[in-house]
Formats: sequence, structure tokens, C-alpha cells
Amino acid sequence: MIQASNITLRLGKKALFEEVNIKFTEGNCYGLIGANGAGKSTFLKILSGQLEPTNGNIIITPGQRLSFLQQDHFKYDEYDVLSTVIMGNKRLYDIMKEKEAIYAKEDFTEEDGIKASELEGEFAQMNGWEAESDAATLLNGLGVDTELHYVPMKELNGGLKVKVLLAQALFGNPDILLLDEPTNHLDLDAIAWLEEFLINFDNTVIVVSHDRYFLNKVCTHTADIDYGKIQLYAGNYDFWFESSQLMIKQMKEANKKKEEKIKELQEFIQRFSANASKSKQATSRKRALEKIELDDIRPSSRKYPYIDFKPNREIGNEVLTVTNLSKTIDGVKVLDNISFIVGHDDKIAFVGPNTVAATTLFKILAGEMEPDEGSYKWGVTTSNSYFPKDNTKYFDTDDTIVDWLMPFSPEKDVTYVRGFLGRMLFAGDDGMKRVRVLSGGERVRVMLSKMMILGSNVLLMDEPTNHLDMESITALNNGVIKFPGVVLFTSQDHQFVQTIANRIMEITPNGLIDKITTYDEYLESDEMARKRQVMNMDNEDDLD
Repeated sequence: MIQASNITLRLGKKALFEEVNIKFTEGNCYGLIGANGAGKSTFLKILSGQLEPTNGNIIITPGQRLSFLQQDHFKYDEYDVLSTVIMGNKRLYDIMKEKEAIYAKEDFTEEDGIKASELEGEFAQMNGWEAESDAATLLNGLGVDTELHYVPMKELNGGLKVKVLLAQALFGNPDILLLDEPTNHLDLDAIAWLEEFLINFDNTVIVVSHDRYFLNKVCTHTADIDYGKIQLYAGNYDFWFESSQLMIKQMKEANKKKEEKIKELQEFIQRFSANASKSKQATSRKRALEKIELDDIRPSSRKYPYIDFKPNREIGNEVLTVTNLSKTIDGVKVLDNISFIVGHDDKIAFVGPNTVAATTLFKILAGEMEPDEGSYKWGVTTSNSYFPKDNTKYFDTDDTIVDWLMPFSPEKDVTYVRGFLGRMLFAGDDGMKRVRVLSGGERVRVMLSKMMILGSNVLLMDEPTNHLDMESITALNNGVIKFPGVVLFTSQDHQFVQTIANRIMEITPNGLIDKITTYDEYLESDEMARKRQVMNMDNEDDLD
């Protein structure tokens, strides 16, 4: 159990949290949600002891071990992968190192023998002999291949480091597990594995995530941060949304009835307060009026952008033909003889662990990279807008947001451009910000503004949900669903893929898998295919 008691945190004059009291109990998974800037990550830091509150304290059941997902990707660069994971249980790792040091001594004394014996006892009690195999199981489950388990962390790319640090947090069955955006940079297979791990995890979990499907899958409770307070709901994200909306609706209806009653009492008092025979009744109604209190309905701090892609031209039947496309990058053949035809009703999700292949394909289709072999042809009625996974180079300029967007606008009018920015939550002077200093989420919203301004009938979107908060993801999701054109996209957000795609493609080492289906149906068929493969292998073993 972990409990926040009267937690207040002030940043200058602003109170981020004000006398927060909440208890997180064993066996439950809590989704911590709230608007950007509400303090989700900050609250996790307070719970983990990384940040001291202004007032209040954190209470943890004595003897329980707390583990959290490290955010510093360079902290363990000098250690190998397996050691980094085992460090998730600091006491166990310290025992292992202390044992090694004692056994390495040339002048091994009787005292050393006694100490080693004590350490061995504690080591066995902590299941130390299974530590390496348990760490390897976590790594393999998250998609870190066995041949990487003994290489230094500094040799891994950013995505693999994230997986190792996640394995570290999960290692050793911690009593309390704090996870801040654990699905970031994970492929869909790793996310699915993590979902199953947390569903079967018996202890306390508190997780921050912008992935709605993930929260719905793993959470038993939802803790909503709004206006410096935390309201606890039993149920997952969808249950919270329905419950909170129902609560607001009921409060508004109750207020409406109270307002009608107030008006009725006020009219009676006004009519009869000067009438001697009715004065007692008027006085009685005054008392009744004073007792009526309207519910204080504060608007949520959440803000939803308005995302609406309106194509300037209707798309024809011929959209895109890709023929025998191949590309090699740094000696690795990323695309190998890829061919497909896109229809005018297609919304295609590119899925699977090979994200480099999809990104390369999108760059080629957007004209930012040349293929080594093969060709592609856009239909004469098509116009496309490209959303890149890495947008850094596009914002390497001192332009303001308005100046940056102006070249893409058919109307060279500042007011017209500001209208799109207003939809994307850039109010007032925000449009005069330099694009170079924008945050990741702000850059994504600027890119989406550009795509809306262009009015294309084909959208190429490579991980558009990265860096967005829950509200922006929901708005984007709805905007792409109702878009009447063609969409080719990638996303690690399960719900985003499931609700948009009507066709699934996966670029594999054995070629392109192309199915007209929903994402859930694709996963189900893929899982059945894997099971059949395992059964066939078992049958072959029996024959041997």
C-alpha cells in the first residue's frame, strides 16, 4: 500500500497540488490521468521520493519495495543489459556484487566466510539464483533479443534502451510499481506483452499513459487529476469518461431544478412580502431560498483541439501504385521488392515490429527519399500531406508559427492562418512563438495545422500520436475517422489503429502481408497462425 497524505506542492505562487489525500492498495492497477500540465509525472515523482512536496507525506507499508521506470536513458551506459535489469532490485544486485568481491579475495578470511554465508542465505531467500533467467525472460518478452543481453547499454538505440529500463522496473516482483508512459517507443507486440504482464501482476501499479486502449486493458481504477485535486474512480478509462460525463450531466440537471425552484420562491416572495396575510409564508419561503445551494460545476482543465481534414478535391479511383520497391540503408535491405495498389476507400495501417521499413516507405512516397529499385505512381487526382515521425529538421528555423505556416496557406492572410492555430489551442500571441523552441506536442499540433491548411485528399502519417496528450489523440482519432480521403499511417496506439484502419499491411522479412480487415481481426488471425505453427513444430518433434 502507498498513500498520499495531505500532499501540497507549490511551484512559486502556483499550487500544483492542494491537500491531496489518496490511497493505492494492493492488487489494483491505477491509471493516473489528466490534462497536459496537470502534474501526472510530478505526482509520480512525489510518490517515488524523487521530489519533495511542500507539505504532506507519502506513507508506504513497511518492508515493501517500490520500483519506478527510469527516464534517464544514459544512466546505465557503462553496464551491460542484464546487469541493468537486475539493478531494478538494488539490494539483490548489491549482494551479488558484494559476493563477487569477497570470493575474489586472495586472502579469504574466516570473517569473509561468515559474511559470504550470510549473503548466500539472503541471496537464496530473494531467489537470486533465478535472477539472470528472470531478467532474460522480461527482456525477451519485450523484444530484446538474447544476443543483446550482455552488450553494454551504450551500444543500444533509444527504443531498445526504453525496453531495458522497463524490464528493470518490472524485475523482481516489486510491491509497488510506478510507470510513467511505459508504452512510449514500444512496438505493438511489446505493448501487448506488457498488458498481459500487468493484468497478471498481483501487487500495486500506478501508471501514466496516453494510450487509451492500454489503460482500458490494464486498469482497475482511474485517478483523475484536475485543478490540483485527485478524484478516484473504480473502473478503467472508458468507465471514468462515462462516469465523469454522467456526473456532470446529473449536476447540471439538479442545478436546473434548483434554479426553477429559486425562481418560483423569488416570485412568491416578491408578490406577497408586503401582504400581511401572506407575510409568514413569504418569510418561510425566504428561509427555504437561503438553504438552496447550487452545485459548483467547474469546467474541466482539459482542452480538446478541433481537428478536421477537409480535402479540396475529391479523390479518383486511381490513387497509388507501388511496384517492386526496394531500399537499402547502411547495408541493410529495409524494403525488398514491395508492391501494392491503394484504392480510393483505403485507410491502411502499417503494423509490426519493423517500423524502419514503414518510415522508409513513407519517406519515399512523400518524395523525401529515392528508392534503389522499383517505382511508385500517384493518381492524377491525388494530393498528399506527409506527417513525419521525426520532425526536427522542419523546425530548424527562427520563423514564428504564423510565418512557418503561411507558405502552405492558399490565402496569404494572417487571420486565416490564426484560425487554424486557434483550433489547435494556440491562442492569442502563441502564433508568434518561434518554432525552434516549441515542445514536442506543440510541434505535432503545428504539423497537423499544416495538413489541415493544405486540404490534401491523401494523408501519410508516421506515428502522429507521439507527444500528444489524451485529448489531442482523441481529437485526431475522430478527425481521421471522418476524413473522406485515403490514409496510410503507423501508430503504436491500439485504439487509433483499430478505429481507423480497414486494411492492414505488415512488412516482414518474408515479404508484405496485406489484408483487408480490422486490426483486432488481424491480430486474432496472426495469433492463430502462430499457434498453428507451434502445434506443427510439436507434431514434428513427436514424429522424431
